[in-house]
Amino acid sequence: MPDLATQHIASNQPDGTVELSRLREHLTPLLSVIAGMVDLIGFFTLGNIFTAHVTGNLVVASAAAVHGGPLNLAQALAIPVFMFAVAATWLIAQASNKHGATLARLLLVVQFVLLTAVLIFSVFAKPSTNPHGLMAGIAVMIAVSAMACQYALLRLALPHVVSTAVMTGNLTNAVLSLMEVVRKRHSLTETELTRLKSSLRLLLGFLVGCLVAAAAVSVMADWAWALPVALAALAIAFG
Repeated sequence: MPDLATQHIASNQPDGTVELSRLREHLTPLLSVIAGMVDLIGFFTLGNIFTAHVTGNLVVASAAAVHGGPLNLAQALAIPVFMFAVAATWLIAQASNKHGATLARLLLVVQFVLLTAVLIFSVFAKPSTNPHGLMAGIAVMIAVSAMACQYALLRLALPHVVSTAVMTGNLTNAVLSLMEVVRKRHSLTETELTRLKSSLRLLLGFLVGCLVAAAAVSVMADWAWALPVALAALAIAFG
């Protein structure tokens, strides 16, 4: 068994296992709430565009193209912008030469800056007054970039964490874990229980984010973006 001094040194390593485990357990539900808020606020105020579930825009844009419906250019541009933002996040990570928890903190700051930009732009430009206009399209691209940064953060700094926004995978994990309980007729193993808890936390976080954001939009309009900004600041403090 390592002595107390060794344990103290290991626990204070910025990229140590203990700190990464803490981030995986407690930071990801908060990021899930942020993703739910950003997705719903963007959908309600920026022309029914998904700013977190970006692939949903591909489905809607494809349907419009095939059936001849009105094509929202911002919806089509969200996909390449998301890809560009992920690549830019990777470049930031490479240039910083940081890893693990220290890299997570850096990218949390980038996400906070992008969400703050959405808030400031929305409050002054009022894109919600013309959800399909140029101002709304600009706000969408900034919000999509913020979410791209969050996804890249998880892949680069916390690679074993499941997505905080694509709830299909989390719902699948939860259902499969519950089916294992039914099939085996006994309690879950530690690994299965960990997977189930993680998936349920992220599902609940995203749902809470959506519900709170829906209420905020009806009361605060464009100022509703202040909520994910505040939580992004909290994520930095937590990190």
